[in-house]
Amino acid sequence: MNVKKLATILAAIPGAMAAQCANAAAPIDQQLAFSKPQQMIDIGGRKLNLHCSGSGPLTVVFDSPSSDAAWSWVGVQPQIARRTRACVYDRAGLGFSDPSPRTGISGNAVEDLHALLGKAGIAPPYVMVGTSYGGANVQLYAYRYPAEVKGMVLVEPQHEDETERLDKIVQGKLKQIYAQQNGMEKECAAQAEKGFTPEQLQHCVGQVPPHFGPELAKAYLGVMSSARHWRAATSEDFNFDQGGDQLRAARRSFGDMPLVVLTRSVSPFAVPGKPQSGLNKAFENENRKMHKEVAALSKRGSERVVPGAGHIIQADKPQAVVKAINEVLDKLK
Repeated sequence: MNVKKLATILAAIPGAMAAQCANAAAPIDQQLAFSKPQQMIDIGGRKLNLHCSGSGPLTVVFDSPSSDAAWSWVGVQPQIARRTRACVYDRAGLGFSDPSPRTGISGNAVEDLHALLGKAGIAPPYVMVGTSYGGANVQLYAYRYPAEVKGMVLVEPQHEDETERLDKIVQGKLKQIYAQQNGMEKECAAQAEKGFTPEQLQHCVGQVPPHFGPELAKAYLGVMSSARHWRAATSEDFNFDQGGDQLRAARRSFGDMPLVVLTRSVSPFAVPGKPQSGLNKAFENENRKMHKEVAALSKRGSERVVPGAGHIIQADKPQAVVKAINEVLDKLK
């Protein structure tokens, strides 16, 4: 699910995001690498930002939510790097990476990532970790380059049919919310071309993730205020259907690949202090059903709910993601 669209929903719930992210702080020294470009790798006339640390026979490769950057993994990547090599990157036009002339769809992101790893000399085998839109990307990567991917962790992964299935549950309300958000995003993208006032930036970006320290928060706001970011973000956010079509066409078994799928326990539609409605329960049940279906595509697949976590589990409960990655690595010894 689109992280920006969920942020729009959560913005209507006072304190919800802050409460979910309250325990997600990473040490400041670990955050510094995420606040500036690291390796800028030329993949053919444009460069992508890559940050790798650690060493080991397997490389864990992370992909972020839609319109988000490598800093999404600031609470997870440094912990995995204590065990093996762990690499995060910024997709085209996001974070510190150069923009791309191509549309921001999963297939293009997968091609870019494959080129990036090759040019950087990061040889397989890989364990791929993706969240939300990034979860769809790493699945497509595993289908296109099966010899390279030995395991996966999918964190609230986007499903190719999720919009239709979830919208049906809530009787068309989800598409209405998405249409409203798309309208706001278009306005923000247009304003970015002219330059934001502080008030406009606050309206379009909302609060800085509360677990970001000063340097990372400064870098985040600098990127989010740029027209380059909004061009790339809208290219991704407005072309989900094409990426969904690509994943649907590729969909097949993952064989016996170790696979863990993590599901939220805090609904984006939850209202604090109010009992969960039947409609909300049905929505969350359908979300989990899709995750279980993906997990069942591997003979060694499993799915579980993470207590106290919303959609961005790596921010809310980073240790749950670290644990899942370590489980997959243990199975590959």
